[in-house]
Amino acid sequence: MQLDIIVLFFVLGFIARIIGSDLKIPKGFHHGISIFLMLAIGLKGGTALAENISTSLFLQASLFIVLGLLLPFIVFPIFKWVGNFKTTDAATIAAHYGSVSIGTYAVAVALLESQQIAYESYFPLFVVLLEFPAMFVAVFLANKGNGNVNFKHWVQHILKNESIVLLFGGLLIGLVAQEQMVKLTPLFKELFTGVLALFLLCMGMDAASKVNALKQDSAFLLAVGTVAPLINGFIGGIFATAMGLSTGGIFLTIVLGASASYIAVPIAMRSLIPEANHSYGMTTSLGITFPFNILAGMPVYWVLAIWFSNF
Repeated sequence: MQLDIIVLFFVLGFIARIIGSDLKIPKGFHHGISIFLMLAIGLKGGTALAENISTSLFLQASLFIVLGLLLPFIVFPIFKWVGNFKTTDAATIAAHYGSVSIGTYAVAVALLESQQIAYESYFPLFVVLLEFPAMFVAVFLANKGNGNVNFKHWVQHILKNESIVLLFGGLLIGLVAQEQMVKLTPLFKELFTGVLALFLLCMGMDAASKVNALKQDSAFLLAVGTVAPLINGFIGGIFATAMGLSTGGIFLTIVLGASASYIAVPIAMRSLIPEANHSYGMTTSLGITFPFNILAGMPVYWVLAIWFSNF
């Protein structure tokens, strides 16, 4: 799988920040295009979902929820017992790696479509489903043994999260109004790749700033930030193979498993586990794992997808 042109926008943003360029992104611009991408992904998934509702789809969706519950348990002990991080910090970081990166997923989809590789068109449903299970697990791990846990409080904060609202809302709109989606095609379909390129330009600058912030535990964070995606991605490949997904679908599942949230989870964790040091999760997911996945991980995940599809 060759390097796609949109990845070069990430490289441009990264280099611009590293060399100290005076390039500045207008305030709110990054947030605005994040909203666009989440809505576009949700709408596309809702339209496809309307055409593919079946018993097998619900079984696949259930397995994705199980995957979302499992992944935090892979990362948590690494930070807790190997890195000797506080329980709350380890749980918060685990939530980042159990959830998904919308940007990484969007790049993976763009790569598949540029190579004309087929995949299950209802995949955005799985993206939505993978956004929230890790948050529940993280709060459970952080409050293990503490009886003063307000489950209703967890649910309210997670379901009100911006990413959940936009992805799930777009999914519902696409599901119930699929015949009218043609009206939105010029905006949400034809402009998607161009907006994604601008998003990656912003993300390159943000990632570079997080790399500069790496000081304490930098070697450990760098190691885990590059190894954890490979482990989680491999687990995702096992689940995808069990679901009987296409090679493109296996690739996307591996990418989702390997990605780490830097939008939904950081916002939610500040409310759900306020006592944690939230800089660890954000620095590792955005400063290490996101660049690794975009620049080096995609070819590896594609090779893994081909390997799994031969079983």
